[in-house]
Amino acid sequence: MKAKVSIIMGSTSDLPVMEAAAKFLNDMHIPFEMNALSAHRTPEKVEEFAKNAYQKGIRVIIAAAGMAAHLPGVIAASTTVPVIGVPIKASLEGLDALLAIVQMPPGIPVATVGINGAQNAAILAAEILATSDQELHEKLVRFKEELKKKIIKANEELAGVKFEYRVE
Repeated sequence: MKAKVSIIMGSTSDLPVMEAAAKFLNDMHIPFEMNALSAHRTPEKVEEFAKNAYQKGIRVIIAAAGMAAHLPGVIAASTTVPVIGVPIKASLEGLDALLAIVQMPPGIPVATVGINGAQNAAILAAEILATSDQELHEKLVRFKEELKKKIIKANEELAGVKFEYRVE
């Protein structure tokens, strides 16, 4: 089994957030790898990873970083593999990371999800892979149908919550 998605974190302190991405990929049976690489502390390793990702079979990279959050952009600068950035709430409520990831120069795109949005990053990675994988596409259709069922059930339960001035 070869990894199709790579989850890269600037630090293992990002793991509690990024576990949501790993869980989703695992549940969808998408082979993935997970590593800690730092754009500032191990720049050579980041560049080596990015330059070799496609040849290794990686088709989507999910890169998480907080604060200065250069990791997703540095990776995107050295590969044509789609990069999805996950801003981590580390300081300034994560706004610094969000802005650092989303404000990329022309020619170096990084898809960006919300602050701590690891699960959405994994869903987006799966959707990218599903453009050429019918079985995965069908799994995602079922996943989204389940989301629909959950909100319908939640709304039915909400109907049972009574307040004196609630109008039905």
